[in-house]
Amino acid sequence: MSNVKISLNSIDTVKAFVNDVTKFDCDFDLISGRYVIDAKSIMGIFSLDLSKDIDLSIHCDENIDEVMEMLKPYIVE
Repeated sequence: MSNVKISLNSIDTVKAFVNDVTKFDCDFDLISGRYVIDAKSIMGIFSLDLSKDIDLSIHCDENIDEVMEMLKPYIVE
């Protein structure tokens, strides 16, 4: 399991993010405060406060390098 901090600050970014993560068989959870949302759920993502950075928990052992490469545009450094 890996954790990164991401930013989803526009509708287009959210759409692109969901399209990207659904390509993988891994489970992705978005954690904002006490809420944990399935990152493949566009409706769930829109229930979060997108003005703040969000923690992404990646439950994937294989393809992790490929997953991290796909996440680069969303990761907050």
